Amino acid sequence: MTGRIPLAGVIGSPVAHSLSPRLHGHWLKTHGLKGYYVPLDIAQEDLANVLRTLPRMGFVGVNVTIPHKEAALNLANLVTDRAALIGAANTLIFSEDGRIHADNTDGYGFMANLRQNAPGWDPRVGPAAVFGAGGASRAVVTALIDAGTPEIHLANRTRTRAEALRSEFGSKIIVHDWVQSSAMLRDAATVVNTTSLGMTGKAEFKVSLDGLNPQAVVNDLVYVPLRTPFLEEAAARGCRTVDGLGMLLHQGAPGFERWFGIRPDVDEALRKAVLDG
Repeated sequence: MTGRIPLAGVIGSPVAHSLSPRLHGHWLKTHGLKGYYVPLDIAQEDLANVLRTLPRMGFVGVNVTIPHKEAALNLANLVTDRAALIGAANTLIFSEDGRIHADNTDGYGFMANLRQNAPGWDPRVGPAAVFGAGGASRAVVTALIDAGTPEIHLANRTRTRAEALRSEFGSKIIVHDWVQSSAMLRDAATVVNTTSLGMTGKAEFKVSLDGLNPQAVVNDLVYVPLRTPFLEEAAARGCRTVDGLGMLLHQGAPGFERWFGIRPDVDEALRKAVLDG
């Protein structure tokens, strides 16, 4: 790659809404690095050919978003343990010989976001309540288990998906029916919405928060809007709340370091740059 300007990007479909170009563009500018980060809208049937071609075009890696995270994992030559456990890749690194290394930094981003924005938060002090059983949930559950969370209460609108997570992750997972999921909030020290409920254009998050422990730290992975009704109600009940934007910011840092050689900071200047465009 000597003498070539390194390229990176985000692959998805659709992908025009992604904030990742703002995020990585800010870091490239801040550090005075040569390089570009671009959105790539790639159809599912073209993914394999595109991933084989990108290294020859000067790409050093890409982020991967919906709907390609699982397929990208299966196309990789090397897969990290955490990506294999989660069953999806959100970060790809291309070797000079074109080999694809797959990783998943979503769990890292989730943990770093809470530790930065809820100082003193300790995942070990009590159970967690997690809503949703999709790819984001798998990353969150993996991170919580690794961090020593004693118990994870899990609810999903389709119970069988939650049961599937329990079968993979073991007895620390306790599955609840969605219609009774408010009961799992009573003793929860950490509460996380990993679903798209409450996102602009999506259905509302309608689970009752009456049983919410006011000492809990509450996180919504949704960041459009930045302050969801779920977070607003949790804050009104006395909880510390953390929005989902920080997870996006933190999950991008490991990939940027692998691609461009510098570990970037996640700070207020970055947050402002991403929000203001």
